[in-house]
Amino acid sequence: MEPHRCGWCLGDKLYEAYHDEEWGVPVRDDATLFEFLVLETFQAGLSWLTILKKRENFRKAFDGFDYKKISTYKQNKIDALLQDAGIIRNKLKIKATVTNARAFLGIQKEFGSFSAYIWGFVNDKPIKNSFVDYRDAPAKTSLSDTLSKDLKKRGFKFVGSTVVYAHMQATGMVNDHEVNCFRYEEV
Repeated sequence: MEPHRCGWCLGDKLYEAYHDEEWGVPVRDDATLFEFLVLETFQAGLSWLTILKKRENFRKAFDGFDYKKISTYKQNKIDALLQDAGIIRNKLKIKATVTNARAFLGIQKEFGSFSAYIWGFVNDKPIKNSFVDYRDAPAKTSLSDTLSKDLKKRGFKFVGSTVVYAHMQATGMVNDHEVNCFRYEEV
């Protein structure tokens, strides 16, 4: 018998694997936090499943999500990315990724790590919500509004409150698994 999963991931093996193995697991590694930030940026206006299916293409195109390398991208690399059919070829999102890599380095310099910075918004402890149905979870919260504003103030692009809340869910800052989901207590 299959374990009970959150309703949003049902019906696609890739989606279910992402749900079972990654979504909501607390991430404290800067490289992984940056990867999710890139993916969430490109997801804006699209389905998460679309991004998951292109994840390895993004990894290849963006040098393994190496933010130090991405921060040095010049126009010729941006032009090459705009020709890469394996990713979402959105000029503003590609440029935002470069800008965000630079801002990410700035936060690391100021706080020691991006993880220390971002987890400070939840006092270093995941927020555990209690939703019976995933559709009851909000798209954004006052906390994601605050974090979004702070990221923008620090130079980040494409980090609206909804994108930030999705990032918080994905990286385990918020546990929005359905209460009867087998992952709810595990994460």
